[in-house]
Amino acid sequence: MTSTTSFVQEPKQRRRPTGFAYIAPALLLIALFFVVPIASLLLRSVLEPTPGIGNYAELFGSSTYVRIFANTFLVSALVTLLSVVIGFPVAWLLAIIPNRWGSVLFAIILLSMWTNLLARTYAWMVLLQRTGVINKTLIGLGLIDQPLVMVNNLIGVTIGMTYIMLPFIILPLRGVIKGIEPGILQAAALCGATKWQSLWRVLIPLALPGIASGALMVFVMSLGYFVTPALLGGTANMMVAEMIAQLVQSLVNWGMGGAAALVLLVITLLLYALQLRLFGVGRIGQEGQ
Repeated sequence: MTSTTSFVQEPKQRRRPTGFAYIAPALLLIALFFVVPIASLLLRSVLEPTPGIGNYAELFGSSTYVRIFANTFLVSALVTLLSVVIGFPVAWLLAIIPNRWGSVLFAIILLSMWTNLLARTYAWMVLLQRTGVINKTLIGLGLIDQPLVMVNNLIGVTIGMTYIMLPFIILPLRGVIKGIEPGILQAAALCGATKWQSLWRVLIPLALPGIASGALMVFVMSLGYFVTPALLGGTANMMVAEMIAQLVQSLVNWGMGGAAALVLLVITLLLYALQLRLFGVGRIGQEGQ
């Protein structure tokens, strides 16, 4: 009797995807929607209308373009400063008031964010004009004799943009302040610290990473803002985003438009690198916890 031995072949183990396979879709999206457009802008900025760095030389050599960049940085810095000064007390209030009232205020802030940007900007045009509510109120209170000019200048742009940017610093700061242990402030009070000392020496230093992150976001968004400066500022107070739109759409000068856009991108990356250097990745990543 012949015995036959049957061999059972073990199934081949499937190879598990490597780490690169998991991140490949994300890398592809980044390449398609970020790297390729940036590379295209870079090429156009040094190739059109003639090869070289003539666009950058004209951008920094023209007093008109320099003034537009100065307007942009001035307004962005003012908007950021005002947003921090106004947004910090509001965020602190949202963090400490009872949940019922906090939910109402939080909903109002979210509603302002969800309202159409163009509608909000036109509303500020109505409020800030010479016959608007603000001027009439100031005249009625006897604070001014003549209406203030707050449209078609940088004052109107700053006011309108500050209102629009406030939620972007209030919401992150609320999370940061809410995450600070109340016992820390109580301990400072027990050690003899006044309310102002607790604010300046305890609360603000603990919330500083969140303040820096929110301020950076507001500043960067302000650098590239278009709608509000175009409507409230006018051509005499043009900012970089409006200049890029005119260069590309009206003058069809892709080279200069690409050069201006890349300058803003480089400035943004430098600011972000500075923030990482000062506060580190870990502290910034913990601000919303």
